[in-house]
Amino acid sequence: MAIGAGVAGTIRGVLAGAVSDEVDPGARTANRWAMAINVRRCLEREGCRACIDACHVEHNVPTINSIRHEIKWIWKESFKDVFRDEMHAHMDDALAEKKSLVLCNHCDNPPCVGVCPTKATWKRPDGIVMMDEHRCIGCRYCITGCPYGARSFNWLDPRPYISTGIRKEYPTRTKGVVEKCTFCTERLAKGLLPSCVEVCNKVAGPGTMFFGDAADVKSEVVRALKAGFSVRRKPGLGTEPQVFYIV
Repeated sequence: MAIGAGVAGTIRGVLAGAVSDEVDPGARTANRWAMAINVRRCLEREGCRACIDACHVEHNVPTINSIRHEIKWIWKESFKDVFRDEMHAHMDDALAEKKSLVLCNHCDNPPCVGVCPTKATWKRPDGIVMMDEHRCIGCRYCITGCPYGARSFNWLDPRPYISTGIRKEYPTRTKGVVEKCTFCTERLAKGLLPSCVEVCNKVAGPGTMFFGDAADVKSEVVRALKAGFSVRRKPGLGTEPQVFYIV
């Protein structure tokens, strides 16, 4: 569903720092970036799309109302489908029947990287799995390799479907290439948090999403993970996903 002009305007205001020409004194760096989502806090605002809309406005993600052609960097799926291996007869209905946020897991062992013939997708030293649409030849091997459905293919020219206005600060894509979440590397370079994290914690309140260095025991994301029980998507596959869900 297309977001309204009022919502888009609010999001643009929150993201004002991201579109400024001024560069912050230092980029955010980490040995291993990771994200944690407080699922129960998120579910307190059922139907909220603040993080999704922020991400899609920030990165010129088109709004195509077709399951076959839709493009998504961050979206929601049923908790019981996302965490099928965690389900049991006594699962809390407040979780099982709700929608959970999903996105690229920026795996330690990303199968998408190994199957890309042009190296259009690769893993940075800090763990972020990148996507270079200019080198993508549209073979879609990475889509087949990803067990999380975290990549979208542009079957159509996406530009006519950018309903909130094209942000010149982030490149648009073309028909025939794959795209996905990159943990907002362009914002990290400016010393900013990923747009989803920044907006979510302003709309839903601090402590709903965490982002930081998983290799630093003093980082906010590690403290949050140690303070509560968390799960990951399909950990049995050995991909070592770095998006955690605090339940």
